[in-house]
Amino acid sequence: MVSVHVQPCWFCFSQRILDCSPETSGAIGLELDQQQSDVRIRLRFLRGLIMRTKCNQAKWVLLGVALFLTLSAASWAQMTEYQENQLLGMESHVDNLTGHATAGAALYKRFCIGCHGVIGDGEGENAQWIDPKPRNFTIAQFKCRSTPTGTLPLDQDLFDTIGRGISNSNMPQWRPLTAEDKVNLIAYVKHFSTRWTTEKPGTPIEIPPEPEVTADRIKTGQALYKRLECWKCHGVEGRANGPSADTLQDDQNRPIKPFNFHDNTKFKCGSTDRDLYRIFMTGLDGTPMPSFADNIKPDEAWDLVFYLRSLQPMHSKEKAIAKQLGLKPIDPNAPAPNAPASQPENK
Repeated sequence: MVSVHVQPCWFCFSQRILDCSPETSGAIGLELDQQQSDVRIRLRFLRGLIMRTKCNQAKWVLLGVALFLTLSAASWAQMTEYQENQLLGMESHVDNLTGHATAGAALYKRFCIGCHGVIGDGEGENAQWIDPKPRNFTIAQFKCRSTPTGTLPLDQDLFDTIGRGISNSNMPQWRPLTAEDKVNLIAYVKHFSTRWTTEKPGTPIEIPPEPEVTADRIKTGQALYKRLECWKCHGVEGRANGPSADTLQDDQNRPIKPFNFHDNTKFKCGSTDRDLYRIFMTGLDGTPMPSFADNIKPDEAWDLVFYLRSLQPMHSKEKAIAKQLGLKPIDPNAPAPNAPASQPENK
């Protein structure tokens, strides 16, 4: 019979040294199962404890976030209410009249809120049906101004717009309003933007006296129309069908159409020659129509006025002179009158 010596193996488990010899393996197996069961119970307990700890931590984090948001919202609400009260102290001044925002609130709700919205952002309930879209008063950017591009308008400019309306839009002439109503309404419109508290209106541009209409001035105006590339938007005949016409957008990335001189007699910001001159030199802020104050001389702007008048449908002195001249639409590809003729290539 062969004697077999079994080398004991040692296990360290739960801080005890167990002799795992064959003689005791059965008992050890039962104890090991019990130990493993205890470990599983302890692991489940620890896992539950960790989960409860994480849950409690999450609760505290969420509670902290909620408290922060509540305090921030309360602070924001207080600041908003404070700013609102400050802005409701806004005034307007036209001649010897002084308008007050608090007095204009009821007028705005009655006449303006449907298009321009409760907060003056141009998103009233009627806005979705209107083209072009109503003005957004919160950014204090206005088309019809006597001041340079990028600056705030005068109160008088807003007064004139309310009384005149804006042609080719849904902004009517508010004839039922008295002068006092208008200045109060202007003050309320101004209260929608803090720009009026940090900036002053620009200095009105100077408009020189209108010169006599002549054939030379109309021809010079046509040359300017080409050089300034007005035709790219308004078309070679002023029909608003230039190559860029379908791509134009306003300051809020909404499609906008150029003015059609061929079919319209009134401009957005008036109907006189001075109104058209002013548009050239101030631009229509919020639209692709720029100011040409840095591109043409003050006297040249009158030449452009006269040429554009010759494109309009009504009978005018400018149109009669253009007809006598046999003036044809511009050719964008033709060289400028003073430009040297291109030489044929040598072959």
